[in-house]
Amino acid sequence: MPEFVPLTDQGRRYSEDYLIRLGDADENGLLRMDGVARLLQDVATDDWTDTGITTEDTWVVRRTQLRLVDGATWPRYLDRVTLTTWCGGWGAAWAERRTNVDIGGVTSLEAAGLWVPISPKGNPVRVREDFFDVYGRSARARKVSGRVENPPVSDDADLRPWLLRAADLDIVGHVNNAALWQALSEVVHSPVRFVSVTHHQSIERDDDVVLASAAGKMWLVVGGVVKVSATYER
Repeated sequence: MPEFVPLTDQGRRYSEDYLIRLGDADENGLLRMDGVARLLQDVATDDWTDTGITTEDTWVVRRTQLRLVDGATWPRYLDRVTLTTWCGGWGAAWAERRTNVDIGGVTSLEAAGLWVPISPKGNPVRVREDFFDVYGRSARARKVSGRVENPPVSDDADLRPWLLRAADLDIVGHVNNAALWQALSEVVHSPVRFVSVTHHQSIERDDDVVLASAAGKMWLVVGGVVKVSATYER
């Protein structure tokens, strides 16, 4: 299990309330995997917008790790959840965004996202100084690794096509992070104890995607190349 650093009283933190709606709940009323990803994405966007930083760079998520706190309740339909997000660490060309999901003041889910800044030309760039002007007090307290694993598809994996929709694309022109978590929802239902999703390469509009799955694992493959990989524990 990776480290989920606790909420710090040093530096910036941002909180926002969200209501779990029908579009993010499964047939049992539980918040779906892609619903979690959408909430994490939204609070990250809201926090960044609130900082007032202007830049041509775009931050994209490379890896998201999520765990259910021991003894906690998984969010469900019509729960009002509070997401609190802050910077848990940094590297030369990446930063960790920590987020807690609380129900009624009690933390239910903890997430750690590895985000990288991308230039308008699509190239990774170093973290700029204005980032530290806002997040530096918490970020500089901890260095994090930007290394991610690229596990091969298991020989016994089940394979099936995973069709893309126009609604899956975002303003960057790639399949959105939350849309990719919909594939995970095809493999495992809420709740889970732990899940980790890694984006190795972007998935594009015209890609022919294969969804591969085995016990506790999932991959999205294009032309034999793993674009997204995931592991989970029930």
